[in-house]
Amino acid sequence: MYPILIEFGFFKIFTYGLLVATGFLVAILLASSRAEKEGLDSQKVLDLCFYVMVSALLGARLLYVIVEYRYFLDSPLEIFKFWKGGLVFYGGLILGVLISLWYLKRNQMPMWKTADLLAPSIALGQLIGRWGCFFAGCCYGKKTDVAWGITFTDPRSLAPLEISLHPTQVYLSLNAVFIFIFLMWLSKRKVFDGQILWSYGILYSIGRFAIEYFRGDDRGFPVEQVLSTSQFVGVFI
Repeated sequence: MYPILIEFGFFKIFTYGLLVATGFLVAILLASSRAEKEGLDSQKVLDLCFYVMVSALLGARLLYVIVEYRYFLDSPLEIFKFWKGGLVFYGGLILGVLISLWYLKRNQMPMWKTADLLAPSIALGQLIGRWGCFFAGCCYGKKTDVAWGITFTDPRSLAPLEISLHPTQVYLSLNAVFIFIFLMWLSKRKVFDGQILWSYGILYSIGRFAIEYFRGDDRGFPVEQVLSTSQFVGVFI
């Protein structure tokens, strides 16, 4: 695809980094615009989003480095070049949740109500960010003969070249589209605080668990060669 969107000499804009940043921005705007309607302080929500964004990036990158440790042992400086691609969502989720709990307690914000506000924003950010994965070639699928298979040709892509692959990045984005629409619908009909967050967790885990079987990239530390790292985490979520 197009891992580098714009390039002028040494100046480069990586498509992955741009779309991930766009996903975060749109997600934050959605959360802040809905905050007061949900009876929450919009400024505190914005501050929380900043903490979540930073911690999610760090956690997602850290888990990716752990999973791909063999590569980074040979190229340690690549650890810091996250804009090229290489984030594991569950790593960001875990660290983001921990930092969120700290922030919510410190600022005396209602945990479940705030979590319900943020859940649709997470799905919205994912559906945009996954296209960054698509253009960078990370999170690629297994070899396939299906009509909608995609072939990467750019040598800077992270995916194998000249082979038809399952577009798992698109599968993940479409899964996020469904989750986002459902959560926005459910938000107007929820019966208890926490319902939106739990619905997100269940739906995302089911979709991610299924899509993992179509992934062709390194899936981390497989459990008895059956479950990938993400599937293993998804089972607990």
